[in-house]
Amino acid sequence: MFEQLQKLEERYSELEHLLASPEVLTQPELCSKYAKELSGLREIVSLLREHRKLCDDEQGLQLVLEEKHDREFLELAKSELQILDKKRVELEQKIAQVLKGEDKELNKDIIVEIRPGTGGLEAGLFAADLYRMYTKYAVKKNWVVEPMSLQETDLGGVKEVVFSVKGKDAYKRLKFESGVHRVQRVPSTEAQGRIHTSTATVVVLVEPEEVEMAIEPKDLRIDTYRSSGPGGQHMQKTDSAVRITHIPTGTVVSCQDERSQLKNKTKAMRILRAKVMDMKRQEESKKITEARRTQIGSGDRSEKIRTYNFPDRRITDHRINFTIHQLEGVLEGDLEALSDALIKASESLKSGQGQKQ
Repeated sequence: MFEQLQKLEERYSELEHLLASPEVLTQPELCSKYAKELSGLREIVSLLREHRKLCDDEQGLQLVLEEKHDREFLELAKSELQILDKKRVELEQKIAQVLKGEDKELNKDIIVEIRPGTGGLEAGLFAADLYRMYTKYAVKKNWVVEPMSLQETDLGGVKEVVFSVKGKDAYKRLKFESGVHRVQRVPSTEAQGRIHTSTATVVVLVEPEEVEMAIEPKDLRIDTYRSSGPGGQHMQKTDSAVRITHIPTGTVVSCQDERSQLKNKTKAMRILRAKVMDMKRQEESKKITEARRTQIGSGDRSEKIRTYNFPDRRITDHRINFTIHQLEGVLEGDLEALSDALIKASESLKSGQGQKQ
């Protein structure tokens, strides 16, 4: 483990030098890439250096114990040595946890996909509400949201919306949003004032780098077609919309928001890579049943995870039995209480699993 940590520390130092070099500073994209990599390594390198200092302090105390003969001083040194030893063990456990795959993804960019479920037009309106909720939350967290694909309904709802989120802790904060969200309210189309139940599905995907998820061109079928964009002078006269099919998995992604075919293709490939990577991870998770013990919920995309009840102004997350009566605030992007509760529950599960082992 510590050989791996040593290499990470060397890479960290290398990145610090690169980011200070004029060659990198004049290339914004490269500078951003290195800065992001440096940020991802900062925690583990900090823990390594803290561990190294603890080991040095322990060695220093061991020398004192060998050289000194004052009884009172020796008792004090032994007591301090026990404290340092306990800290070192705890630190090594934390380092091992951070090195796990899931923790290494906490600072990754993500792609979020929202689709209406049961409930007809009302489900499309609810899906639009969720999209608005997440974008408002992103603004509060200073994250960058990039729309990637949007198909709207006539009444202001959405048939599908896909967007990326970039920023510190975006994945950590939003990864538990995957699943079926249920709303209970009186739809605007309901003349009798009856409460209806509708659903929308949210999928949160880690966006992999190209090097992490290389897709062979021979495995792709790319079709172009005319986008169904606005009419009039902006009517699409070229086949700018792109549909990409990943033949081995049957995954299909379409993008038509951009007027440039190249831009649509680039966005579609980003979504496709994230979906194919997620499929592989889902397959691995099913094989490793032990991993399910440290997850909030079953991880099944068809699982109902949360209910938004308008009559009671109540939101309940069913996975952790957490309820708050702040419906309006949450829909305006105040997701921190829900997010904190889910993260705390996940950490408690991991901690309990670690103690059992």
